[in-house]
Amino acid sequence: MAVDSHYLAQKILQGFHCHYDRFQRLTRGARSRFLKRAWDAVVSASAERISFYDRQVKETSAAIQRAVGDEFDQALWLATRQRYQSLLKFHPQAELAETFYNSVFCRAFERRYFNNDFIFVETVLHSHIPISVQSQYRSYFPVKGGLQKVLPQIFLDSGLNGEFENFENELEQLRDAFLQRSQETEIEPHDIRIDVLNAPFFRNKAAYLVGRIVTERYHYPFIVPILVNSHGKLYVDAFITNSNRMATIFGFARSYFMVETEAPSALVRFLKDLMPRKTLAELYASIGFHKQGKTEFYREFLHHLQRTDDQLVAAAGVKGMVMTVFTLASFPYVFKVIKDKLGATKAFTRQTVIDRYRMVKRHDRVGRMADTLEFADVAIPLKRISADLLDELTATVANSLQIEGDTLVIKQLFVERRLTPLNLYLEYANDDEIEAAMNDYGLALKEMMAANIFPGDMLLKNFGVTRHRRVVFYDYDEVRYLTDMSFRALPKSDGFMDAEVSAAPDDVFPEQLDQFAVPQQRFREVLLKHHPELKDPAYWRKVQQHIREGRLTDVFPYEQHLRFTRRF
Repeated sequence: MAVDSHYLAQKILQGFHCHYDRFQRLTRGARSRFLKRAWDAVVSASAERISFYDRQVKETSAAIQRAVGDEFDQALWLATRQRYQSLLKFHPQAELAETFYNSVFCRAFERRYFNNDFIFVETVLHSHIPISVQSQYRSYFPVKGGLQKVLPQIFLDSGLNGEFENFENELEQLRDAFLQRSQETEIEPHDIRIDVLNAPFFRNKAAYLVGRIVTERYHYPFIVPILVNSHGKLYVDAFITNSNRMATIFGFARSYFMVETEAPSALVRFLKDLMPRKTLAELYASIGFHKQGKTEFYREFLHHLQRTDDQLVAAAGVKGMVMTVFTLASFPYVFKVIKDKLGATKAFTRQTVIDRYRMVKRHDRVGRMADTLEFADVAIPLKRISADLLDELTATVANSLQIEGDTLVIKQLFVERRLTPLNLYLEYANDDEIEAAMNDYGLALKEMMAANIFPGDMLLKNFGVTRHRRVVFYDYDEVRYLTDMSFRALPKSDGFMDAEVSAAPDDVFPEQLDQFAVPQQRFREVLLKHHPELKDPAYWRKVQQHIREGRLTDVFPYEQHLRFTRRF
């Protein structure tokens, strides 16, 4: 059967609609899972949603290939792209539909056709947003009835439809926090408008109302976390108004939110107003559209290369045995390629490394594990790669490279936010900074444990420090589930010679962890001052038991001192 551009464009758009409808159905269930405290279902739904996109792309691409056969018809696909573009003029998810088209096309055809004639390397939507930002929020005016009237209405409009533990008390605490913030910023309630996004944001064991306080001169962002107690009653946990704290809650080391929206571009632009330092890539990813996040990142990277002339170089820090890592000084990311030959002590394969990075992608990262973008066939101009780096790449990852004219193509590439390696940070830190960093390193281990993650290699070089001075893990080649490990005590010595230790591959001896992970005595003493239990095998086994019993430990994305005083 002969096919035309209209058929192909409609077929790809139909595939996108199938994906988006399925994505939204699962997202819509977040409210019910939260109210029912179905935390196991929350975890599984988050992991399941990430896999939807690739499944639908594979299915749609196969249908397209069956329709057009093996031969590439340039005229047909030029027309198909133009037809598809015309279908997106008033599409509420137009930017996502562009990305879906790219994914289907790139899966079906050769890399030499990956240019703006056939795919949307550049979006056609820069000057056209089908749905306005105003469609995403409701506005409230305290001048009409005061906060006493506005705050209850915000909760009624939120759609949470749950019973609060003590609604009057919740409102009083929130009103007090609001008035305190008003005094700090010297604004009066009657001089403001309150904008609140239509749908709550759900993640892990919390719901969040997100909005802004608008005055004549400024916008003040806010988040109101809402939790559910053991009796199924809701309560307000905090009122957060600091943009940096909000950015941390939406951070790259956290799992994706579930939030209903028919207009992602409008929602993202509202969030961008609240967190101006966040990129579009980060914001799309934060609300679950991680493929769109990849598209926005790649566009940012291409634009950055056009505006700058510095070269990619090897990343600072100790060379790893699994990945070759490089970076661009003017661009805040690192690029990682799996080595052709892994270090002699690494008893696993290349596919194991890939699987473990993808495992972290699907898992709850509890603010302690950096998100990773995985790309295939990334083209980088050779002139932007330093001679030393090109030599290193050729020596270590040659099987992942292909040179096409003046371009280097990397077959598989992982991208992460560039952080200051913790071991380098500590070299130049003062006593107070060392104290804070080592304490946070211990907290990072505990929070990953609570999420059933054992980092494997806990050397300081595998952790980084963010601009908010938060310690984050970023090296996943030895990551395992905590419940898969066996935490043992060291056998007792007879006093004359060390007892022989017989260890299976999954055995871990916590009494040795501080020595192997933190060999520097100065840093080790600080760590153990704050977290002595990390040396106790019984502590690790206790956490394992809690996980096996289905008890999910609360890990808050904001500081404890911000929480309202609770009475249970």
